Amino acid sequence: MMKSVLPKWLNGAVGALFLLLNTAFWGVVILCLGVVKWCLRIKFISVLLHWAYHKWCLGNRIGLKLGGVSLQVSMPQAVSVNGWYLLVCNHISWLDIVVLSAQAQLPAPKFFLKDELKYVPFIGTGAWALDMPFMKRASKAQIAKNPKLKRMDVERTKHSCKNFKHHPTTVINFAEGTRFTAQKHQRQASPFDNLLKPKAGGTAFALDVLSEQVDGLLNTVLVYHSADPHICRAFIFGRLAAVSMQVDYIPMSELPLGDYQGDKSYRVAFQAYMNTLWQQKSVQIKALEQHSLERSEKYSSEVNSL
Repeated sequence: MMKSVLPKWLNGAVGALFLLLNTAFWGVVILCLGVVKWCLRIKFISVLLHWAYHKWCLGNRIGLKLGGVSLQVSMPQAVSVNGWYLLVCNHISWLDIVVLSAQAQLPAPKFFLKDELKYVPFIGTGAWALDMPFMKRASKAQIAKNPKLKRMDVERTKHSCKNFKHHPTTVINFAEGTRFTAQKHQRQASPFDNLLKPKAGGTAFALDVLSEQVDGLLNTVLVYHSADPHICRAFIFGRLAAVSMQVDYIPMSELPLGDYQGDKSYRVAFQAYMNTLWQQKSVQIKALEQHSLERSEKYSSEVNSL
């Protein structure tokens, strides 16, 4: 990639502005198409919706490049743009969504969203138009009063995901449930370096809902190479040099499946499985960070020798 002649802070400002305008423009287009689809029930509109969504993803890729960010991606050859996947990833920043959606190798990245986000401009309205699943889980108290509610969210989400069959899709799940910070890591007393504890129930829920639709699980690690721990701020000011993304493909035949809510032995086994995945992620993150440090030191040495 050709090195920019602009100062880094200007690269970051241009990239951030482009991402904002990209989301606003395509968000409005997708919302309008979604309203037309809802009113007229024309299936072809779904094709136009995914075309617009693909353009938004392409815009995110351009925005990252304008911001001076190098994307270093390790993707298995088994992953196809014509496939269906569940992607489980560590969660560091709001920029995670942009980075994941910018990967041309992944078919249409989509997300499980909280029901409250449905009315958020651009994000919630666009997700609604693209038939992304909104989860409205019953509380423990509600389930105690009415045990039938236990499976209601599963069935509701299965109904929402039925349209995934018509378009290759990557459903993304941030198993930690929230973005990583040093404070949260300390408060949890997490046994994983640079990771919060995974919430196994969310991933088990996703597998239960999607087991008949997806080809496998994409176990994914994101690492941002920046001295500033606030990733969005680092990007805006041109201080984010690169993002490393490492993906491991696990076919459905190798994944433990079962009733997480109703089977205690399966619940314990799946929690152990997720902890094993997270331990592997911790090792991968250290390796990626060490590789970045060695490259930086090598670059500094070469500059000093000139």
